[in-house]
Amino acid sequence: MTNRDPQPQQRRSVAAAAMGNATEWYDYGVYAATATYLTHAFFPGSLGTIGTLLGFAISFVLRPVGGMWWGPLGDRIGRKAVLAVTILLMATVTGLIGIIPSHDSIGIAAPILLIVLRVIQGFSTGGEYGGAATYLAESVDDKRRGFLGSFLEFGTLSGFIGGSAVVLLMQVMLDDTQMQQWGWRIPFLIAIPLGLVGWYLRSKLDESPVFTEVAEQDHPKGGLLKLLTDYRRELLTLAGLVIALNVVNYTLLAYMPTYLHGTIGVSDTQTTAMVLIGQLVMALVLPLAGGLSDRIGRKPMWLISLIGLGLLSIPMYWLMGKGIGWAITGFIVLGLLYVPQLSTISATFPAIFPTHVRYAGFALSYNVSTALFGGTAPLISQWVIDATHWDLFPAYFMVGSCVLGLIAWVFLRETVGASLRGTSVPESGEIPIVEKQDAV
Repeated sequence: MTNRDPQPQQRRSVAAAAMGNATEWYDYGVYAATATYLTHAFFPGSLGTIGTLLGFAISFVLRPVGGMWWGPLGDRIGRKAVLAVTILLMATVTGLIGIIPSHDSIGIAAPILLIVLRVIQGFSTGGEYGGAATYLAESVDDKRRGFLGSFLEFGTLSGFIGGSAVVLLMQVMLDDTQMQQWGWRIPFLIAIPLGLVGWYLRSKLDESPVFTEVAEQDHPKGGLLKLLTDYRRELLTLAGLVIALNVVNYTLLAYMPTYLHGTIGVSDTQTTAMVLIGQLVMALVLPLAGGLSDRIGRKPMWLISLIGLGLLSIPMYWLMGKGIGWAITGFIVLGLLYVPQLSTISATFPAIFPTHVRYAGFALSYNVSTALFGGTAPLISQWVIDATHWDLFPAYFMVGSCVLGLIAWVFLRETVGASLRGTSVPESGEIPIVEKQDAV
């Protein structure tokens, strides 16, 4: 049974979901690309880089709380309303970072304000990504879920690329003194109009047809208790995959500018340009990889990525230490090996859960795992390098995460072509059903 939404509605769903994801990741792209300027503005002193990376990691602390709040709410009142609120919150908080006075002006209050805004950003993001992926997966053709869902991650990279590109443009237009004094603020302020565009697109959408269908029938109750008692396998499977996904993601995409600047002395402009080139290559390949997953399945794509990253992370990090040219090569190789995971998130993760707990299950498991192992990855890597001078630690960290991902992969059900309708766990070849309300 396939989704019968008309093509225009599917295109609007893809665009609106991707725009919200782009807004979320624009913030992380700008934060990563301006890390040295943020250190100068908010964390002067010998531990400045650690303070800036703490500001990055702290945004993940409330992501699980956000997931526990927004996820069940989205399963109860619908995906659309929650997504409209989260995108406005994210854009507003990102914009406010651009107007915080520096440490020289207000002292310790400056880094405190930054941390508070990052925490609020994490809370709103806790409902954004899981909701966007869930809405998109439920709104597109089942047989094209991999291809169409890959555009959500195209939005991810577009946001990251957009953030990096804006910072790079500012670095080209301004000298270093101007960037440190006020230039770094402009990229953050741009998030506000981006968020308004995303909110407008989402306000024009219909509710997910899969959610609407189940909401109109007698179906099992959702909520966190239902998840923790009846869907432990699904929660742990998703959590394990997310460890691999996000340790690689945040180590490779967010931490790389800081890593290269500190280990081989690459300039801020060069690292920003390098990451930008690598992400552009990845973005171009994403739809191709998503479409391939519709033909061969999600599990083979993840297996290729996990094994490839496990085998090549250490050699590529060693290569990146040999100079900027080799750094670009190593980054692109690792980025392309990461694409099979990234391109299939929206097709794989929502399909792990049935409709009545899908948003909550995705948001809870994804955000807990991301908070513990993803957002902290840059901070952990920098701390270990500072303490031991072991420059290859980030590569070994990525390899370890891929091993955990392979364990979770064993328990992942193949769902290529499966319908997401009904309240049974989706699986390829099964006919979806809507269960009656349990006595309890």
